[in-house]
Amino acid sequence: MADSSAVHWHPSAAYLYVLHLDGPALAWEYLRRNPEYRRAWQQHRHRPEHEAHRWGLRLLENPARDARDAHPDWFPDPSSVVQVYPDADPTADALPFQLWRFPGRKHLTHDGKRLVLTIQFIDHMLRMAISPALEDGMAYAYAVRAGCQLRERWRAIEAELAMLDAAIARRTAIATGRPGRTPMLHMCTLQALDGMLAGASQRGVAEVLFGITTVAERWYDDSDLRAQVRRLIRRGQTLMGGEYRRLLQPAAQHRDVSTNAQNVPAQNA
Repeated sequence: MADSSAVHWHPSAAYLYVLHLDGPALAWEYLRRNPEYRRAWQQHRHRPEHEAHRWGLRLLENPARDARDAHPDWFPDPSSVVQVYPDADPTADALPFQLWRFPGRKHLTHDGKRLVLTIQFIDHMLRMAISPALEDGMAYAYAVRAGCQLRERWRAIEAELAMLDAAIARRTAIATGRPGRTPMLHMCTLQALDGMLAGASQRGVAEVLFGITTVAERWYDDSDLRAQVRRLIRRGQTLMGGEYRRLLQPAAQHRDVSTNAQNVPAQNA
């Protein structure tokens, strides 16, 4: 994301979309900033399957596209991906599978063996791997991957699935909640990371995040503000360098990586 002008990372409003991303989408935001990945895209984009697995992908995705437009095909599937199959023994009140009745913005891809549906509605996101046997109008069933993390996987998606089914059955509106501290931390981390990649000093990053006046008052050796900026940049570098894969695990976007989630900077208005 290096940019000699450095202007692209200054407006905090440009990062607001990050507040509504889930783990796989956040993982992409960190990966696409990795200079080595960006070089890999330039060198291998015409034969992306030969390089993609190194980055945890089935195919390379264009790093110029942020998570609002990119739909990276992670390998293996993130734990939040729900398998959708025909229901072999449906009840009388079973919902029929009707793709276009799902609320929100939809994106379909085919990975060579199944359709992968991404549904985004406000600050909720669901990813479904649709069985080739499922046809429009059939009753359907959800399945999650078995294993020792079954409970965590199910907890990560059960509320989203229940809300989705209620919206389909009753055509009810889906409410959005106020972003928590961890989404705010990711937003600030990405902005600080972009500043570092653009060549800004730590003080320059602090002035953008906190304001020139605050930095003039609180920027000195061993100050809490200086330490906080260092932690943000180090956290961004760690996630960009490979720890983004942890965000593909159950509810990982709600857990902090390499720093305390309470250390969220107050954004400069």
